[in-house]
Amino acid sequence: MALGGAAAPLSGCDPFDRDDGPAPEPDPLAPLLDEALRLAAAHAAAAAAHPALADRLTPIAEAHRAHAAELARVTGMPLPSASTPASAAAPATNPDATLAALRERERGGRDAATTACAAAPAERAALLASIAAARATHLEALK
Repeated sequence: MALGGAAAPLSGCDPFDRDDGPAPEPDPLAPLLDEALRLAAAHAAAAAAHPALADRLTPIAEAHRAHAAELARVTGMPLPSASTPASAAAPATNPDATLAALRERERGGRDAATTACAAAPAERAALLASIAAARATHLEALK
């Protein structure tokens, strides 16, 4: 016995077709987390390429990794398992050029953290101010 039209799909009747609304917005601190990982990788790569600079650069790389870990904790975002992002540029062959490039990256990072701090809710502002201050300190250490 055939039912007329029973083979046609029933729209709107799928119990698994749920519309929970738009996807949640990414956390506004996600770019700072990514940037902290890129800065850590850049300093680590520069320290490996220029062992004479390792004493200066390794603590800065560690600070950026600590910032990334804290940003991940605050945002609930997982840290990537890879320790060096693919976007990390190779350091210059000249140590002075390497330091200049790192200073430029730190300057951009400091500015990004400062801007994020000004726009952040109070419970995040202290962390972001601390990151901005650390990046300003990194600029001095790279002179």
